[in-house]
Amino acid sequence: MLFDKVKAFAVQLDGATEGAEPVFSGGRVVAGRVLLELAVAARVGALRLRARGRARVHWTESRSAGSSTAYTQSYSERLEVVSHRATLLAPDTGETTTLPAGRHEFPFSFQLPPTLVTSFEGKHGSVRYCIKATLHRPWVPARRARKVFTVIEPVDINTPALLAPQAGAREKVARSWYCNRGLVALSAKIDRKGYTPGEVIPVFAEIDNSSTRPVLPRAAVVQTQTFMARGARKQKQAVVASLVGEPVDPGRRTLWQGRALRIPPVGPSILHCRVLHVDYSLKVCVDIPGTSKLLLELPLVIGTIPLHPFGSRSSSICSHASFLLDWGLGALPERPEAPPEYSEVVADEDMAAMEESPFPLLQEPNVSLEGPFFSYIQEFRYRPPPLYSEEDPNPPPGAIRPRCMTW
Repeated sequence: MLFDKVKAFAVQLDGATEGAEPVFSGGRVVAGRVLLELAVAARVGALRLRARGRARVHWTESRSAGSSTAYTQSYSERLEVVSHRATLLAPDTGETTTLPAGRHEFPFSFQLPPTLVTSFEGKHGSVRYCIKATLHRPWVPARRARKVFTVIEPVDINTPALLAPQAGAREKVARSWYCNRGLVALSAKIDRKGYTPGEVIPVFAEIDNSSTRPVLPRAAVVQTQTFMARGARKQKQAVVASLVGEPVDPGRRTLWQGRALRIPPVGPSILHCRVLHVDYSLKVCVDIPGTSKLLLELPLVIGTIPLHPFGSRSSSICSHASFLLDWGLGALPERPEAPPEYSEVVADEDMAAMEESPFPLLQEPNVSLEGPFFSYIQEFRYRPPPLYSEEDPNPPPGAIRPRCMTW
């Protein structure tokens, strides 16, 4: 049969390995090739390529129009984020060209827009990117090949907004059969808003049970998917990580001094898409018998660039120190002594070697930059600091003592 002349037709991306496909972000170049293998010589009309990226949402809701009339309302919305077309093979005469038997490769490349949406698959929506190649031949149905690729937009947690501590407090009156059983109070804090998958969230909480029944504290990281179409919204929530504390007896108070809650491998937050959002939050709740639970919610952002061990370390340490002091878990450090001169701790030959080559990056043993997403680390060249002196070598003019002049 004529159709069997094509033995293989596929799209391949550069950088792909066995079992691993490349991951892209906004502004990068997508390059690859279309592979065509012919058993015998065949006439080809054209070979066209199309790349598309689309965010799509869809759901239905049942509504009632009367006592016996019901109908289904459908909500749909699409957002095109990538659109690229190219012709890889087209005869100059506008007719056909004959390709000999064997393997043929047609390279292609195109640049992604600077801002994209992370690939996503949800119950009521998705964000998908794919490349389609179409082979046109006379008197034969068109042959198509499709290749899906993944986009992950960088979310850097090393920003002041995502490094700020998050805290809140709630209280609730425990009731049973219209009787007041006492007050239950809850307060919780975390040291920052931004985290990456694999990190541990230390949860600090205080549960004060002034009721007459024991209560049970719990905490969970919750993912909220929000789909938007035609002015309507549809939400779906899922618990991605959780922990359960010990019961708090009546009249007792319990402190969580950094209970560990590890973030599993989940997709990053999607915050800037018009048709869907993916948000995260830390929910700390207290189960009260006979009463609805006491719930406290703290916002989270799951990023792709982990906490930088150098760039934002000082601000993170300062905020964490004040955070611990607020909860009575630390003490103010004593006034530090004057640092020694640099020549006392570094030999002359070490200083000469340091001037010749860049100083290697040092990492703390507890700080890991490994992760399922991108991380960008800048290298720095360290220089010897100036010698320490208790007197300012360049005092301001107002601080200079006038001299006593004798004539």
